[in-house]
Amino acid sequence: MDNFALLGQPRLPWLDPASLEAAFLEQSARLHPDRVHAAGAEEQAAATGRFAELNAAYNCLRQPKERLLHLLELESGAPPANVQSVPGDTMDLFMETGQICRQTDQFLAARSRAASPLLQAQMFEQALDWTARLQALLERIQLRRDGLLAELPAMNDAWISAPPAPPPARAGALPLARLEELARTLSYIARCEGQIQERLAQLSF
Repeated sequence: MDNFALLGQPRLPWLDPASLEAAFLEQSARLHPDRVHAAGAEEQAAATGRFAELNAAYNCLRQPKERLLHLLELESGAPPANVQSVPGDTMDLFMETGQICRQTDQFLAARSRAASPLLQAQMFEQALDWTARLQALLERIQLRRDGLLAELPAMNDAWISAPPAPPPARAGALPLARLEELARTLSYIARCEGQIQERLAQLSF
């Protein structure tokens, strides 16, 4: 399924969030299952299915990583093969995130065993220190993510100027290798962000 076509959006790496949301809301109002509440069961089921597809398409296109992976599959005819490999320029953050998360887990385990008020007070101060370290790393990761996302609007030019067909000629005119690298990097950045945010939530208890 072409999620770009489903939402009436151009097939581009970068989409204007406001325009995408407006298209989604317009189609949601038109395709909402409540509009056929008086119809038969078969028509209601079909309407529910169309609405679910619309929601899935919107959730895909509004997330840069998912949008890029979907675009790659549409342009190449198959899902990217090596999305699990960590890009070289992200390995440093990925390894640092793993290390600080393991250390934070060790602290959280020790804090859960603290019984005396004095030890609990010391643990509180240490929790503030771990929180500051995690937040500093999270800010660096988010800066990396923002820098990657800033590339996408300029990449639209390649899609706009690429020949529509045949597919081999079109694929050869598109920077698909860079698009795949961006998608993989954003995937690992999102994973790092999630791991850090999980520890920050645990430290706040």
